[in-house]
Amino acid sequence: MSLKTLKQLYWRECKEQLVDLHEVEDLDIDSADLEQWQRCKRAISESDVSNSDWIKTCTGGYITEVCFHSDGTLEEFRLFDRFATKGCWKVEDGLLNVDIYKGENHYHFSVVGNGEINIHSAVEYKNGELHSYLKLAQVKA
Repeated sequence: MSLKTLKQLYWRECKEQLVDLHEVEDLDIDSADLEQWQRCKRAISESDVSNSDWIKTCTGGYITEVCFHSDGTLEEFRLFDRFATKGCWKVEDGLLNVDIYKGENHYHFSVVGNGEINIHSAVEYKNGELHSYLKLAQVKA
């Protein structure tokens, strides 16, 4: 897993501050605290994602359903009116990397798995700019 991505998410979850990836190296992160936080995380596998539905929420209250298809494509639907958008996904080094396109906007985030419960997290970028903190829950049969 990308250490910068992990440090960024650690800072949001433990210090409750959202920082850009290029700021991560300047943070004063206690390595023991980071290691303890990481013990609660896990790698995401392709089998976790392929042909599955997840619920995605952000700090702004926006809720969507994301359908991950086995061919690496995805569809995202607003939960209540089913407005659809499209994107793609790929699991790399234990992270679920997602790109979603809505009109002129491009959203990107890398999901870090939670080893204790089935609710994972990410930091989202919109058009290359830091945007939001996300929670994603796998919908399991």
